[in-house]
Amino acid sequence: MITSSAPVAERAPAAPAVRHSAAENLLALAMGTLITAVGLYLVKSAGAVTGGTAGLVLLLAQLTSGPFGLIFALVNVPFAVLAWRRRGPRFVLSSVLSILLLAGFSLIQPALLPLDDVNPVYAALLGNLAAGIGLLIILRHHSSLGGFNVLALVCHDRFGWRMGYVLLALDVTVVIASAFVIPFSAVLLSAAGVAVLNLVLVVNHRPGRYPAAM
Repeated sequence: MITSSAPVAERAPAAPAVRHSAAENLLALAMGTLITAVGLYLVKSAGAVTGGTAGLVLLLAQLTSGPFGLIFALVNVPFAVLAWRRRGPRFVLSSVLSILLLAGFSLIQPALLPLDDVNPVYAALLGNLAAGIGLLIILRHHSSLGGFNVLALVCHDRFGWRMGYVLLALDVTVVIASAFVIPFSAVLLSAAGVAVLNLVLVVNHRPGRYPAAM
């Protein structure tokens, strides 16, 4: 067997990551939160339960008859402290901006996108798919929607766990708990939707990929 004595070409060094500009981050957060708002609006129109912190807060509000806004703020306090310590003030401020954008876009959905007759199964699955894509955009630009997103990001950073798996475990817990409040058929539809949303993150959000999205 004849072997070549020519030296093996060295692998070219990887190009340095190019960070997104402030304008790109702002535009991406606007797009991501708008897509997420549309997705959550579709899920709500289907009568399904949302996963994440919003689903947990809604469940607590139903059980305690407390105001949604106050419970949402109280639940997010420990997550905000965790985010500040683990990811810094920039991440926390960016997440607050994302939450405000999501809230604003959510308010205008009923007026701009009336849904008088919608297939609940299609709406729940498509809505969660859209919400997953929107959340992926938000995460790619160093932000979050608070709550469970923060905990999943910390587990991703510290242990290398995929965010989709962490969020799926947390969301399944919320859906199981909701079985005591909503009909069983709605629980099954919610579980299917949660699986779709987290599948988007499992497939597309992995450690070490997309270093430029910072």
